[in-house]
Amino acid sequence: MISTPLQQLIIERISREGPLPFAEYMRMALYEPRYGYYVTGLPKMGWEGDYYTSGDISGAAGIFANCMGRQLLQMWERLERPAQFTVLEQGAGRGDLAQGIRIWAQMQAPDFNTALDYQIEDIRTGQDVVTVSGEELTPSVILSNELIDAFPVHLVEVRNGRLYEVYVDEQEGRLCEVLDEPSSPEVANYMDGYKIPWQSFDDRWRAEINLDALRWMERTAHTLKRGFILTIDYGDKAARLYTRHRRRGTLACYFRHQMSEWPLIRPGEQDITAHVNFSALIDAGRQHGLRLNRFTTQRLWLESLGIYEEMESRRKLEFSAADTERATDRGQVALLKWYDFRQRVMTLTDPAGMGNFKVLILKR
Repeated sequence: MISTPLQQLIIERISREGPLPFAEYMRMALYEPRYGYYVTGLPKMGWEGDYYTSGDISGAAGIFANCMGRQLLQMWERLERPAQFTVLEQGAGRGDLAQGIRIWAQMQAPDFNTALDYQIEDIRTGQDVVTVSGEELTPSVILSNELIDAFPVHLVEVRNGRLYEVYVDEQEGRLCEVLDEPSSPEVANYMDGYKIPWQSFDDRWRAEINLDALRWMERTAHTLKRGFILTIDYGDKAARLYTRHRRRGTLACYFRHQMSEWPLIRPGEQDITAHVNFSALIDAGRQHGLRLNRFTTQRLWLESLGIYEEMESRRKLEFSAADTERATDRGQVALLKWYDFRQRVMTLTDPAGMGNFKVLILKR
């Protein structure tokens, strides 16, 4: 097992406190000051990092940002075109989506652009709650793209009809898993709250429980006075997420674009994610005064915002030489660029991949 400086800190904490719930290990692996994966400053997203998002796929073409811009324009109009329309993007990373939306608004919707106040915030998870850095805002829209999947999760496992929690322990300088009783009533009762028949599942069936997502929704709902919460991530509603056939859950690790199921190696140097339970977000939102506006897939959402119409329009405007000058070098270059652009759109809408990401919109 590859040792890292953070691993030594984790082992020292285990020696003081005993085995850590996996959620606490994941919190340290991703967010420990100076050592956690998301706070080291090394590239995370894009081709030079460990994974990519929809914004990276659209690249210079910016078509994902253009669709998001059209969505925000619709929300602005539904709110009766306020003079100041503050959008708060949480977990904005490099800010590429924000830049793309601003460019689209300047070119395509000048009145909307005048009202648009687009703010970005980093987000990090603390010991007990999810906190967001930055000044207090009164946003009309709070949006996030692939944020909640990176919140620390508790791991549970079925053994002999009982539900146990996974803890991280140390043996001879190595990190290892051990099972014990659930660390809190929230963990113990979570599956029952969504009527998941886990008692009938096979031994060693596993699942993830994201309690930080509930705390995030509570805080986000209280931040929103009037407007929308829009979040995009991979996951599903509880009944489709927690099935007997998904025996090992959805936890995944990413290191240099390679996926693995070994979260205890390279702590601080690899990403750790899990699918989002959207039933939990919807229920928590309702508990805090929000209404479900839309729940759909990224493919259907992008289609409704005209992604294919924009693709065809740009083919005629930007890549016409691929048809009219096919036999020339210029035409061949245009053809290759068109193929690249079309492939990016297909990747964003692929129902077996990013197109199956879920889009949740809540409204107050």
